[in-house]
Amino acid sequence: MPQQPYEPAPPGGRPPQGASGRPAEAPPDGFPAAPAPAPARVLVVDDDPTVAEVVAGYLERAGHVVDRAGDGPAALELAGAHRPDLVVLDLMLPGMDGLEVCRRLRGAGPVPVVMLTARGDEDDRILGLEVGADDYVTKPFSPRELVLRVESVLRRTRPAPGARPPAEAGPPSAGGLAVDPAARRATKDGKELALTLREFDLLAFFLRHPGRAFARDELMREVWGWDFGDLSTVTVHVRRLRGKVEDDPARPALVQTVWGVGYRFDPAGRDGSALRDGHDGPAVRGGREGHGGSAVRGGRETG
Repeated sequence: MPQQPYEPAPPGGRPPQGASGRPAEAPPDGFPAAPAPAPARVLVVDDDPTVAEVVAGYLERAGHVVDRAGDGPAALELAGAHRPDLVVLDLMLPGMDGLEVCRRLRGAGPVPVVMLTARGDEDDRILGLEVGADDYVTKPFSPRELVLRVESVLRRTRPAPGARPPAEAGPPSAGGLAVDPAARRATKDGKELALTLREFDLLAFFLRHPGRAFARDELMREVWGWDFGDLSTVTVHVRRLRGKVEDDPARPALVQTVWGVGYRFDPAGRDGSALRDGHDGPAVRGGREGHGGSAVRGGRETG
């Protein structure tokens, strides 16, 4: 019997679901219901129709509006007609590959990208991050985990309805750097920086916690909102951030490596009072893989 691309709805229909795909819970007595998040428009780009169908099915069940494209030109055309809130993008596309599609999408304006790749070479995955992807998922993958990754990125880029930013004395700034979270704008010595969405989040976090050392798994949890994942994601984003905020990225003074721990933001480092020894070692591999659910392997879903 052929496998179903995704789980069928229970008899009599399925219960109302929240953004995570889980049944929505009624609010406690006396409390108003929280406003439902507006559905996100997600563009799924994959030349394998089975993978695209599975991914689109899970995202639609989680409450999102999904557009699908089978190649780069079609993806760019759809993105031009209906600007997506996020793109799930396969790296291995015919003709124009996912890296070029990502570059062109980003050239038209900021948009979060979660990249899919069947390649096992870590260099290929890191290259996807370096062209601006916010996350990557390696095939075979759990569709449910992919939905969690998508929603983690969306939470960082689309504030919940009625949400208010935390009260602060002012936009965080130090070492000549400043961020304006409301405007999603970052500057160095008054000049605007071209940061990706995740680079912005990482810089804002460092500015809010100067002088404190954070392990890579702490940064992944606090900045990415994940309790699992490949820690090389953090390494790549730190490297990219250094290239934009350091006077000399080869000798980082602001975002310093704390050997055996992780990274520390030291605003005093720019005036030469801090050690300039922050080179990264090899990318760290780690984290748990996969939540429940079946896995997508190239062109089929397995139990």
